[in-house]
Amino acid sequence: MDMESLIVLLFLFLVRAEAASYGIGAGADRAEKAGGGAVLLPLRVQEVAPPPGAPPNHLRFRHNVSLTVPVAVGTPPQNVTMVLDTGSELSWLLCNGSYLSPPPVPFNASASLTYGAVPCSSSACMWQGRDLPVRPLCDTPPSNACRVSISYADASSADGLLAADTFILCGADATPVTALFGCINSYSSSTATNNNNATDPSEAATGLLGMNRGSLSFVTQTGTRRFAYCIASGEGPGILILGGAGGGAAPVLNYTPLIEISQPLPYFDRVAYTVQLEGIRVGSSLLPIPKSVLTPDHTGAGQTMVDSGTQFTFLLGDAYAALKGEFMRQTRPLLAPLGEPEFVFQGAFDVCFLGTEARVAAASRLLPEVGLVLRGAEVAVAGDKLLYRVPGERRGEEAVWCLTFGSSDMAGMSAYVIGHHHQQDVWVEYDLENGRVGFAPARCDLANQRLGVIL
Repeated sequence: MDMESLIVLLFLFLVRAEAASYGIGAGADRAEKAGGGAVLLPLRVQEVAPPPGAPPNHLRFRHNVSLTVPVAVGTPPQNVTMVLDTGSELSWLLCNGSYLSPPPVPFNASASLTYGAVPCSSSACMWQGRDLPVRPLCDTPPSNACRVSISYADASSADGLLAADTFILCGADATPVTALFGCINSYSSSTATNNNNATDPSEAATGLLGMNRGSLSFVTQTGTRRFAYCIASGEGPGILILGGAGGGAAPVLNYTPLIEISQPLPYFDRVAYTVQLEGIRVGSSLLPIPKSVLTPDHTGAGQTMVDSGTQFTFLLGDAYAALKGEFMRQTRPLLAPLGEPEFVFQGAFDVCFLGTEARVAAASRLLPEVGLVLRGAEVAVAGDKLLYRVPGERRGEEAVWCLTFGSSDMAGMSAYVIGHHHQQDVWVEYDLENGRVGFAPARCDLANQRLGVIL
């Protein structure tokens, strides 16, 4: 899948005093005084290799489809492609030595005049990394560098240096912003193969742009207090806006508050965009799920996260079982069950069906809508977004299709996750200023036209 989308980035960066010693957010004031004009950036929904970067209890990139944005890093600028991930904190780039062969093309840190490794005595190394799953460590003498280590759910790992360099998320007339990131120079995995499907190495994902609320995220470093995106389905263009209020293109949003838990809990991600899931409906039937099942327990397990870095949506135990049973009951006249109890797509999707493309396309128009009922808002999933054709799986003339809601338990997660596949044709706004996330149905393929963007 390689659908070109157009993104508008509006930067209203605020400079944090602590970060100022490293130039974080430098130039943001100038951009704001200049009017914070819209700049253009393509956003792609594309297949990528499974890079490292997720906390151990999260599922990242396992389905090999992510949202990516082009970024220019360093001086002179080097063009790289980064995964846009609201579920991760530290941005990182594969640097020279981390991959044996393209794609992707790694970031050449030694060629950048503005690149600098962060010393281990700095506040960035000593306290800003407190929210990372593995805190930064000092390198062995005589080096004074700050090392970062990133773990992944499939036992992959990545190591590198905490560094700073300039980032440009738009055209040549944009103001560079200095930010901290992980310069990854060692990557290992028992299952890793470089299966990035981008034909052009320059288009393959070189790293990740961390957009959660942690102190080292790109959002926090640049002082961005509001951002939104609208992911188009099909071939249409989409939009990402950092700062501002939607430029007049945003629909009327329904907001749900961000959930905060002050005390540290072992299974609660305090810097994720956590919302309260209050129920799940299939068609007009609200599933009989106890409220306690949808609320984090005393360990923090059971939070609901809005995450652009995960493709599909995942539900925990009782909620997943209830959805599975009701969806299969209501679709019995429309879809033929696969009938293979041992078949589980990607280890987490076991509600699967068998049918030709034509039959499933016709059935999709009649499928019951699945609604994720939040406090004050709802994310509704309907039509062809409910089913995913499993690549390479056919039974004669018929393809295998699976429900796009997976089991968190089977995936080894302790949380509910709303992935980007179910955010298509939905305007999603992250309002950090007011501690809330907004949702509204939208024609994302037309939003760029309302903003005057030309492909």
